[in-house]
Amino acid sequence: MAIPPPLHPLAIVVVVTAMLVLLPSPSVAGDADLLQDICVADLTSTVKVNGFACKAGAVTSDDFYFKGLAVAGNSSATPYGSVVTAANVVQVPGLNTLGVSLSRIDYAPGGVNPPHTHPRATEMVFVLQGTLDVGFVTAAGNRLVAKTLAAGDVFVFPRGLVHFQRNAGDAPAAVVAAFNSQLPGTQSLAAAVFAAEPEVPDAVLTKAFQVGTKEVEKIKARLAPKKG
Repeated sequence: MAIPPPLHPLAIVVVVTAMLVLLPSPSVAGDADLLQDICVADLTSTVKVNGFACKAGAVTSDDFYFKGLAVAGNSSATPYGSVVTAANVVQVPGLNTLGVSLSRIDYAPGGVNPPHTHPRATEMVFVLQGTLDVGFVTAAGNRLVAKTLAAGDVFVFPRGLVHFQRNAGDAPAAVVAAFNSQLPGTQSLAAAVFAAEPEVPDAVLTKAFQVGTKEVEKIKARLAPKKG
């Protein structure tokens, strides 16, 4: 299978910039509006606010800089065959109160970013390379909205809706994802119900999924956080 030529870096910059501009305004659907020019996050502060307290010391260019998205993550080292490299307020403190962030997602052949939601943001992905089957499920009627994407394509996952991506090709794939939140949050459906702490009672899960206790315990054992 022929591998398409890599996209020009300038094209990637233009598309990602457009993604950030076109995402809904924070005042409409994302984080709260900022009240000053900048508020670099103090990630060590014990002050509890909706976001992060502003850093008291001098602001530097490094507060607004991150180069981690340039390198592909090791997707083969994860059980799902995908890995997310985040560039949110935790990695870029200068994003605090700005209502935007990025991530890079890398997929091994056949790798899946399993069904999950982002409770605080709409997501827009731009395919860097590879072929991906993607989709989201509507809250009204549980309708699947799905598409197969190729390099250069863009797809939107509305805020809070369950969605997924799967590498449908025989070569690695990657996307850059833009969010209209400094910290969109990610909740994996499988982990949320089968790996919660304390555990969701088996009686709830057996009834909800119409399976036996043995099946529930087997899934819990596979998804349980690794200790040590």
